Amino acid sequence: MLVIIQARTSSVRFRNKVLQPIYGVPLIQHVVNRVKKSKKISKIVVATSTNRNDKKLIDYLKKNKINCFKGELNNVALRLYKSARLYKKNFFMRISGDSPLIDYRILNKAIKIFESSKNKCDLVTNVFPRTFPQGQSVEIIKTSIIKKNINKFSKQDKEHVTKFFYDNSNKFHIKNFIYMGKNKKKIKLSIDTKKDLKNILSKVNKKIFLDNL
Repeated sequence: MLVIIQARTSSVRFRNKVLQPIYGVPLIQHVVNRVKKSKKISKIVVATSTNRNDKKLIDYLKKNKINCFKGELNNVALRLYKSARLYKKNFFMRISGDSPLIDYRILNKAIKIFESSKNKCDLVTNVFPRTFPQGQSVEIIKTSIIKKNINKFSKQDKEHVTKFFYDNSNKFHIKNFIYMGKNKKKIKLSIDTKKDLKNILSKVNKKIFLDNL
């Protein structure tokens, strides 16, 4: 399974957050390391933009031998589609670059569901509806449904990639899986702001961050 991690440094609320050190390790590296824990992943690529602000991220990825694809800044859907086509993949897993605690077991579950559908699903997700914490989101997307529908995407659809499919769910084969854990109290595990990072660091043990190094 190809995993495409979308990331950029120009986030308005927290610039350069993907390179923000967390216990000495950049946020994006935490994401990559956690995805690597899944034995079902064949390739990981970070899809960023050609914007000059992303040069620091690109330089970091190259230095650390992490696959990188450079595409459109605002048309994320097209960026991911081109990434998948570059690697000649008919489907791919989408992960956000602001999820340093993404659980590889959730990735494995999504892949198992997709494989059991014998590739009949257009989209396997755990956010429609969302029952997992933010920062534990995963989507497996058929590359062809982006190609067939991207000309219908609004500006928001292009930015959020899967919004169009959820808004028109009656036209697509979407399989959602839900959180089955006993603990329903969930904290936000994605990092959009400096406050999010501070909140996570205050509640998540350092060992949990570093056990994947």
